[in-house]
Amino acid sequence: MADGRGQVRRRLGLRLWLSAGWLTLLLLAAVLAPWISPKDPLAQDLFLARLPPFWMAGTEPGYWLGTDSLGRDVLSRILHGARVAMTVALVAGAATCVIGATLGLLAGFLRGWVDIVISRLIDIWMAFPPVLFSILLIAVIGPGLGAIILAIVVIDWTRFARVVRAEAMAQGAMDYVASAQVAGRGRTGTMLVEVLPNVLPLIVVLLTLEMGIAVIVEAILSFVNLSISTDDPTWGGMIAEGRTSVHQAWWVLVFPLITLFLTVLSFSQLGEGLKDRFDPVLR
Repeated sequence: MADGRGQVRRRLGLRLWLSAGWLTLLLLAAVLAPWISPKDPLAQDLFLARLPPFWMAGTEPGYWLGTDSLGRDVLSRILHGARVAMTVALVAGAATCVIGATLGLLAGFLRGWVDIVISRLIDIWMAFPPVLFSILLIAVIGPGLGAIILAIVVIDWTRFARVVRAEAMAQGAMDYVASAQVAGRGRTGTMLVEVLPNVLPLIVVLLTLEMGIAVIVEAILSFVNLSISTDDPTWGGMIAEGRTSVHQAWWVLVFPLITLFLTVLSFSQLGEGLKDRFDPVLR
């Protein structure tokens, strides 16, 4: 029995560290992209168009992952695309977390008319199809990094609010909350000092999952040319371009697709690993 629990812990730890390691590496690459990129991601040279990766015949030195149809370095564009992806993940994820978790905590703990108003607002908001809603918002506001972040926050805050509301209700029914109120602590103090720390592990898990969703949304919007400028490198834009020339230069599609897949998978596995780590049964 003990050996089984030890194997579970080791698997969870390995999954957690592999996911965190990839995301840390990607974050460092995004921050250091201007200095570590082997080439200018916007530089075009039609004489170097569709060069294969370094291990294939016919390549040129310095183009490790080959070039696209305009002769732009694929590796450099992936590194600079990571700046957009990680910015959207961190900023949109944090803003969505703060807004949704705050409303969910207020609704779940205070109950009464506060819960009724916030719950009805959540129901109305979730009636809109999320993808169409995001496209509509960006069509009205205009493409850009700020518009993408705003669209994600406006759409996804309900996910945090619903889950945190349910957990806050469960925590509010615990004996330690009643004990704190009997001891003279006010409702606001009880919510912030007693309930919030017990809801915080769930919020952290939701935050990591939301970051992965934000990366996917940005990739989808850039795939349909609703992200930032088409000249700036984004993973979705690279995938859209590589799709048209997959038979002549498969690497233009495959490498950004693999990077996107590993990033979203790492966010998901990090969230699952943190959830399992905080699970009192497994602990």
